[in-house]
Amino acid sequence: MNPVHTPSDASALPPLERYHSLQTGLDLLDQGLSIFDRDLRLVAWNRAYLRLLDFPDRMGFAGASFESFIRYNACRGEYGPGDPEQLVAERVRAARTFEPHEIERVRPNGRVLHIRGEPVPGHGFVTLYSDVTLQRQAEATIRAQNNELEARVAARTAELQRSEKRVRLVMDSIPALVGFFDADRVYRYLNRGYHDWFHVDTQQPARASARAFLGEAVYAVVRPRVLRALRGQAQSFEYELRTRQGEQRMVRTSLVPERTPDGLVTGCFELTFDITEERRTQVLLARAHKLESLTHLTGGLAHDFNNILTVVIGNLAAMAEARAGDEATREYVLPALGAARRGADLVKGLLSFARRQPLEAQSVSVGALLETVAGLVRRVLPESLALEIDAGSAPLWTWIDATLLEQALINMVLNARDACEAKGRGGRIRLHARATRIDAQAATPLQLSPGDAIRIDVEDDGIGMDAYTQAHLFEPFFTTKRPGRGTGLGMAVVYGFIKQSGGAVDVHSTPGEGTTLSVWLPAAQPPAEAPHEEPGSPGAPGRERGLALLVDDDAQVRRVVRRHLLELGYVVLEAEQPQEAGKLLAATPNISLLLTDLVMAGPLDGVELARTAREGRQAQAIVIMTGNVPDDWPSAPGSPLLRKPFTTEQLAAAIEQGRLT
Repeated sequence: MNPVHTPSDASALPPLERYHSLQTGLDLLDQGLSIFDRDLRLVAWNRAYLRLLDFPDRMGFAGASFESFIRYNACRGEYGPGDPEQLVAERVRAARTFEPHEIERVRPNGRVLHIRGEPVPGHGFVTLYSDVTLQRQAEATIRAQNNELEARVAARTAELQRSEKRVRLVMDSIPALVGFFDADRVYRYLNRGYHDWFHVDTQQPARASARAFLGEAVYAVVRPRVLRALRGQAQSFEYELRTRQGEQRMVRTSLVPERTPDGLVTGCFELTFDITEERRTQVLLARAHKLESLTHLTGGLAHDFNNILTVVIGNLAAMAEARAGDEATREYVLPALGAARRGADLVKGLLSFARRQPLEAQSVSVGALLETVAGLVRRVLPESLALEIDAGSAPLWTWIDATLLEQALINMVLNARDACEAKGRGGRIRLHARATRIDAQAATPLQLSPGDAIRIDVEDDGIGMDAYTQAHLFEPFFTTKRPGRGTGLGMAVVYGFIKQSGGAVDVHSTPGEGTTLSVWLPAAQPPAEAPHEEPGSPGAPGRERGLALLVDDDAQVRRVVRRHLLELGYVVLEAEQPQEAGKLLAATPNISLLLTDLVMAGPLDGVELARTAREGRQAQAIVIMTGNVPDDWPSAPGSPLLRKPFTTEQLAAAIEQGRLT
């Protein structure tokens, strides 16, 4: 197992050091890990594995048999009474089935281990061990406290029924919803909380309907629990509901049956607590731990996949070149090569999330970069959507990779555009940047060091995000877009890049009201040779080859071709349909390249788009690409035809051929 690095990294560590680095990383994990091969021989492990199961260090070595660990456990009574040889044989036989499993085991010392095993097809078995003792103890404590609380509430309610005035006074003071309904599910008592949350008339509880104030969806969750409680089974469960004020809350409800001396259930006491803040705190902590764990795991996986893809792409490319005219090459090798290259792009995104991409950092003018971003994205924003830039009057400088920061901000602006369009009207997007000072209190949740920083906010008044979306926003492959509109790596790449640059990124959003994505970056000094910039001056170096308009109705194809164009030095503007591309050509001067697909859905195709652009001199070079040349394709079409899939070199040659004279 090797630490992650990019193949082109000149400072790559030797294999042995890479192995020790990865092993050191695994040994830092609290979770135990073991990997046995198909012969049940130990391939990889960490210290936590030996520690959690109390194995001596001498047992952990490459090639150790699975049976040796089982026998060690059996001999010390880990599996209880019985013939040790029979216990060992049973467990080894079960292991050889390589079936996935997830169990919890209480060790003789009282520790509770959560054990999850998954097969690795063709290679062996990986098992994770987690010490959940404290968690289970906490759950037991909570259950005991809940039972005690429920018992106290039931006893006190029964006692206070003698005095309606005293019951109302006490129950209305409890920061919870307290009620009682009879065996016919008719409310006989409701405290003030029901009025505060649902505007229920608590003076006439019999008229209250849970179906009405909870709504059909929530009532469908609650109703089965109510029926069980009326059969004598105490219930405690959690769910989400919405109050009459529109507030979404997470609650925990306990139902305690009331019984007659002969055991007949006459009704149920209902106790509901608001646990929204408790759950929000848990979610925030879980998100932070999950993203950190995903970062380490993703980095290792991405490295291994990068090695695999390097071999696959290299061999497929060589085969494709050696047998270019072979029908089998066109049928099998080229599609596989294209898929492998798309896989390499995904791995590149994963490496960005894992903060393992090489950066070309320099002192960057934030104000100038925001102006550059605005100039690039304004062409793809609808007229009804306003874009505002506010970088203040003071110069702002940060030390960062300018190109990657530009791409990250463009990604965030385009997401803001989608959020505004989903709201069904115009809207506003605001890019706001200011110098700030991060104190120790603010630095802790951001995982930053106190000091001077630059804060960039991307604000929109779109549809906003719910709590679930915010919790998963920065995870790889998470997306709210429909299939085919994105890989789900955009915000994960932004997160990884910003963290790798020594910054932080966070999100604040309210459903229906909009979203603010905030980026904190370390402040820097301007370069000594930096010329004085007038306010509003772009200040960013221009691209060597200018602006390219890429037209293709397949988002995945655009993704691959866009990478080729970026490698050639172009700034890329994309269009999904020829009609959209025609408008961009008419509105955008100085387009260096029009690269369009031949066949697309709609009344226009790539040939007509290229002809219009050529006659109007709307692009300096025009290239048509296609995966299939039609039978009636003219011998002299006026623009070169580039077959898919193609390499960057082939694209560059076609561009030179397609330049207008």
